[in-house]
Amino acid sequence: MCLGGVLPGTRMVTAALTAALIASHFVDPVRGLRAHPAGWLFIPFLAYAAANVAWVTPVRWLGWSDWLNWTQAVAVFWVVLNGIEAPACRRFIGGLLVAVGLVASALALYQHSVKPDWIMLGRTQAAQFIGRSSGPFGIPNSLGALMALLIPPVGFLAVGRGRPASQRILWALVFFALGVGFVLAISRGAWVSLAAALGLRLMFAPGRSLGQRFAASAAAVGAGALIAAGLYYSYPMMHVRIEQFRADAGERTRPIMWRGAIKIFEAHPVLGGGGGSYDTLFEPFRPDGYIDRPVYAHCDYLNTLADFGAVGFVLFFGAAGTVAWRCARAGGLAGAAFTGLLAFSLHLLVDFDLKIPALAMISATIAALATREAWPGATRPSAPPGSGIGPARGAALCTAAAAVAFTGLWAVPMYRAEAFRYAAREKINKMALARVDESREGNAIALIVADMERAVALDPANAQAWSDKAYAESLLALSQTARTAELGVDVARDANRAIALCPLLPEFWIRRGTGYDMQLRWLEGGDSYVQALKLAPLGAASWYYQGYHLSLAPNQVGPAMAAVEISLRLDPGFLLAQSLRQRLAIRLQQHP
Repeated sequence: MCLGGVLPGTRMVTAALTAALIASHFVDPVRGLRAHPAGWLFIPFLAYAAANVAWVTPVRWLGWSDWLNWTQAVAVFWVVLNGIEAPACRRFIGGLLVAVGLVASALALYQHSVKPDWIMLGRTQAAQFIGRSSGPFGIPNSLGALMALLIPPVGFLAVGRGRPASQRILWALVFFALGVGFVLAISRGAWVSLAAALGLRLMFAPGRSLGQRFAASAAAVGAGALIAAGLYYSYPMMHVRIEQFRADAGERTRPIMWRGAIKIFEAHPVLGGGGGSYDTLFEPFRPDGYIDRPVYAHCDYLNTLADFGAVGFVLFFGAAGTVAWRCARAGGLAGAAFTGLLAFSLHLLVDFDLKIPALAMISATIAALATREAWPGATRPSAPPGSGIGPARGAALCTAAAAVAFTGLWAVPMYRAEAFRYAAREKINKMALARVDESREGNAIALIVADMERAVALDPANAQAWSDKAYAESLLALSQTARTAELGVDVARDANRAIALCPLLPEFWIRRGTGYDMQLRWLEGGDSYVQALKLAPLGAASWYYQGYHLSLAPNQVGPAMAAVEISLRLDPGFLLAQSLRQRLAIRLQQHP
């Protein structure tokens, strides 16, 4: 309910709760390490991913956060699969997920009908998503993915036989409510994924002739097409989305991100670029004119290939495919849940749902419930309760203790540090967007510097925190001009700490160049900006800072103007570059 759990402050709480879940499972005396085989299938991937983050990735602070997200999803899958045995308890968990879906749909309706720019945690929705509902998430596509998971099992409860008419009517109402949220998300990928999943399930359903299966699949796809056509003509935002899709001849930006992931994989085919590294390694493959920061590849399959290579891809999706194969012929409610999981897996082709903690953990929960029904497996310990602490019991207790210690001593401080950094950087960004005069905000910036100091104290391995601390210190100099050189020493030092942890990010070199410029070490600053340009030759910010650096020398106004022009060609809306160009034009007029 907190934007899908993507913010670092929320991740900190989630990590603590997951550790408590793991500990409570393994300290239970009727549990042991003898568990359902499906749970063990994912352990090799977690071990490999940890080694990858420790020794391969160039962005370890991001890699460990990514690894924890995978670990939490696998932990939830393990506990639900092995620890939730009573049918009534499994029904309760399923009902709770449906309740979450209903709340999400109600929030989506509120966004649509009352306040289109509202999202959770007191934030404002991004302008690009206005008109589409995201429910408790920050991204409408995430709401679509959640509904695609829940709609098939709820639909089965509404139309399946063997239940009183009153229950079926109730489930039909729930189905309609979830459908409202599904429509208001206006997620083309989620719609197509659910329709394709239903068509595939009906096409390969056992117990029917080929003709019957083909007819049922065609009927499902046809019904979906009729619903889409009705929405196209009756719902304006749906019309806009389809016309946008048609104008772009499909997708415009996603193929750019997909090609970047493929290029990264081609450069690192076996082990990948490293966990959490996609956004960093994308920069050399950025095409001219693409100014967005991708963060993720918008395809979890390609993102996993880029980050973890063929080894990681096979370990994780091979395990998931094995579980899916064993559950594919399930019938009843488990079969309907499998259809939702199939829709979710198809949606991974066009989005990054596994990077959203809530979606990763919910899909893991549903997968565990379906697996428990479709793939019977031994889940009881070999020794009965009260038979003493044998090797299995000892290992279970050690696992519980390790989960608590690991989370309390490392994961929570890491997320707490990132929460300080994230909030402080948001304040800087808001100042920039509001075009605030930083020279008048000395007290506010001093507080931001203090938060950055807390971040690096809690997690000295967070290179981004060191770079952002350098950024804040450079802004502080605008209000404390007498300390410019002194603060420049601090800026360069902190930027060097960031570079030592990860030399691949151009932003870190820009910060170091700024620190040297503040100390009047112009030539050394120039070397830093040149390195930033080498790392991001098509980055508008790299060319802007190069232009600003050159503008500090009276005889370099012409080259400075040329650098700024390149920056504005790459990003015509870059306000800082526009302002610098105006100032340089005045200087050229005064001193041609």
